[in-house]
Amino acid sequence: MRQTKSDQFAISDRSMRKQGFPLDKLDVGNRRTAVFLCFLSFFLPAVLLGGCSSQSSVRRQNVFSQDELSLPYNHIMLKKSLTIDALPKIQRFESELGPLLGGIEVLSQGESVVASLGQSKDGRETWFNMVAFDEFELNVVRKYFFLVDEHAGRFPARTRRGLRFNCEMVVDEDVLGKSYASENARRIALLAHIRENLHKDMGELGAGGDLPNQDNKMLSVCGMLVNQTLEIILVRLDSSPVLAARLSDADGADFDHINFGGGKVQMAVMDDMVGLQVRFGAFADAEGRRQ
Repeated sequence: MRQTKSDQFAISDRSMRKQGFPLDKLDVGNRRTAVFLCFLSFFLPAVLLGGCSSQSSVRRQNVFSQDELSLPYNHIMLKKSLTIDALPKIQRFESELGPLLGGIEVLSQGESVVASLGQSKDGRETWFNMVAFDEFELNVVRKYFFLVDEHAGRFPARTRRGLRFNCEMVVDEDVLGKSYASENARRIALLAHIRENLHKDMGELGAGGDLPNQDNKMLSVCGMLVNQTLEIILVRLDSSPVLAARLSDADGADFDHINFGGGKVQMAVMDDMVGLQVRFGAFADAEGRRQ
């Protein structure tokens, strides 16, 4: 069967480790300095990871693998999946993991954005899968997966946290058609575009507003943590644009997160689509061991 470009672009962890990212050109605008990054770096993970810390001494139950949690993201295809295809995958009450995840994943839905947010019973893992649909054609134009794990890796003296963020999206025409000074500048501009779309999609779900829905508040915290992470990357790229060239490397570009430690960032561009993979802390360590 002949593969479409959407099939070829679907990014899985294994394919990225084997063949790296296909890359195109890119460019940059001015990046404002994030004075509040240090505050957010300590405050947000504390809220997100400390929500259920009182249960940490209890035997951990229902802690899921990354592959299990990211199944909706992996199975939903840009441009090809429609609302009728994507919604059951996001809800996944009828999937094999339905009896487990159906009870702890909560759905949030806007006019064109749907997200499922979950947290393990011991508070160790917090994650979301989110998709955005084209306003008229109702096919998927953006998809996201986020996971933070309080005990993703263990060292002799302490546990180590891990953060993972994946996204793929169709790029707006005004971004694609713009003239950039260099390939690195275009890459940075695309990363900024990813952050802007994430902020817009989160905003449509009410995440970030002062709403009584606690699930939306937790989704807002997750969104703020991802946004802060992308801002850290953009600030670093602003001070060293040449680093953007490494985003297309098989091993990705190295970055540091003030709370999660070292990490890797990779970007792929194909036609009018862009994909991003972010790993920090224990997840970056595990990725390096598998390569």
